[in-house]
Amino acid sequence: MADKGVLFIVSGFAGAGKGTVTKQVVKEDENIKLSISATTRDMRKGEAEGVDYFYITKEEFEQKIKNRELLEYAKYGDNYYGTPRDYVKKMLEEGKDVLLEIEVLGAAKIKASLPKTVRIFVTPPSAKELKNRLVSRGRDSAEDIEKRLNRAVDEAEDIDDYDYLLINDSIEQCVKDLHSIIEAERMKVKRQLPFISRIKKELAELNEEE
Repeated sequence: MADKGVLFIVSGFAGAGKGTVTKQVVKEDENIKLSISATTRDMRKGEAEGVDYFYITKEEFEQKIKNRELLEYAKYGDNYYGTPRDYVKKMLEEGKDVLLEIEVLGAAKIKASLPKTVRIFVTPPSAKELKNRLVSRGRDSAEDIEKRLNRAVDEAEDIDDYDYLLINDSIEQCVKDLHSIIEAERMKVKRQLPFISRIKKELAELNEEE
């Protein structure tokens, strides 16, 4: 009934489980699309173009920056990562909600340009649990884990700016909570103005008939 979709941003510490949660929500809700980022890094085994990322050259990415075709972008090491503006705009205009998993700096940039964006931060129930998850997934060195925890200290300073906080103690419950947030945002009066306008008109016409 709303005239446009809602843009949701999910951020969180590395190891908080935000990727697992967002993918499950998208799988269960056909009206929400996962935003696909563009990157200059090479495609990895098991990944697919237009599914995991849009893979482009450094020159193409830098041209997109000049043309203001990205909602936000960042460079990590030798590679760029960014959010294509047209893809998100197209989905929202079609009435689809868009879920974007992104770090806090990128989330702040998008919120500044699109104030109606809803930001959600995902965290484990404790710092100790965060470290345990980073260690148990077995893909980071001790040095990398230390870097991720140091980064988490900085990211925690931005949690107060978010609209919602999800404490991921259980993946199943966290998925349910994210569904609840999405449904609540969809039903907000400010997002249902076309329906409100129509029902007012119908009531007025009905009253005139009587």
